[in-house]
Amino acid sequence: MQREYDPVTGEEVKKKPDKNKNSGYFDYSLLFVWIFIMLLGYVLLYSASSYTALTSQGDSAYFLKRQFRATLIGCVFMIPVIFMDYRVWKKLDKLIYIAAIISVGLVWSPIGIESHGARRWVGLGPIQFQPAELVKIGVIVMTAYMLSKCGTKALDNVKTCYQIYSLSAIGAIAVIALTSNLSSAIIIMAIGAVMLLVAGACKKFILSLVGAGGAGLGLILLMGLVTGKAFRISRILVWLNPEEHADEGGYQVMQGLYAIGSGGLFGKGLGNSAQKLGFVPEANNDMIFSIVCEELGIFGAICIILLFIFMIRRMRVIASNAPDLYGSMLVVGVLAHISIQVVLNIAVVTNSIPNTGVSLPFISYGGTSLLFLMVEMGIVLSVSRRIKRIR
Repeated sequence: MQREYDPVTGEEVKKKPDKNKNSGYFDYSLLFVWIFIMLLGYVLLYSASSYTALTSQGDSAYFLKRQFRATLIGCVFMIPVIFMDYRVWKKLDKLIYIAAIISVGLVWSPIGIESHGARRWVGLGPIQFQPAELVKIGVIVMTAYMLSKCGTKALDNVKTCYQIYSLSAIGAIAVIALTSNLSSAIIIMAIGAVMLLVAGACKKFILSLVGAGGAGLGLILLMGLVTGKAFRISRILVWLNPEEHADEGGYQVMQGLYAIGSGGLFGKGLGNSAQKLGFVPEANNDMIFSIVCEELGIFGAICIILLFIFMIRRMRVIASNAPDLYGSMLVVGVLAHISIQVVLNIAVVTNSIPNTGVSLPFISYGGTSLLFLMVEMGIVLSVSRRIKRIR
């Protein structure tokens, strides 16, 4: 390496380090565990969906092919994001957030698509997506920007905390008001709360947020009773006693529990599930974990949980060693999204909480969810490329 000297003083000129230059670090552990989960997801999805796909579409690999196609499209977006400087998102955060909120309103436009009795999709020809997934990314990038702009000391002020948290609240209100998607709204609210908590929000904000969250859920249930849309009340009744409410949603819960119980410790073997033969609704989507438990047993289910724990741990390492607060908060937002969704899905399948209709990341069938999750993974890996030293 050649040294440069000042022509007047003759002293050596010390160059300032280039902040945009990569350190050479890349979290291959996170990349490999993600690839492994994706490959395992293909196997589990084919096993869980082959019967339904054959009877409804005439092709046992129908859902697998569509999932693989979504993965290829996701790679088109994910790979460039990995090699981008993650600080570019600072220039796009407002645009992404505003576009996400507007896209939610488009579900009631002519391009909105109704499915399973709800309008939650937007489509232009072959391109279809669920705006709620875009809102999650919008909330992550916008909240990360606001936290990095204000700094951690400003979070001692309750008003500042709520101003930042209003980004999540607006997104969640838009999703639940326009699409009636309570599960996505809960995830959006939780993402913002976790990001603020990790950033160092004051205790008054945390306590008031818990109280406001409980009051908000109560208000939603009350509005359901007043407006005659008491399906959320019925979900609680189903959760408490699924046997007596089989006609109101308890059937899915009971069949899922039967699948888990019949799997035992090591399962019936891959592809040998009986409950996937039309007994468990949404066996390839929200309830895929029950089929996993039936075929691979509790042992297989624990292995999958450990894979997600390892993935989350690698994200925590990246967040702890990120070059700046903005990068750290981006990773925390993605970490919160994936971990919350994993916990909610497993909790629903095991009937630990009322049914909310949450998919299992990277394993459940769903092109939109997979696409946006891959973009989020790209952001995390992009931050890892800027790490100078692992602590």
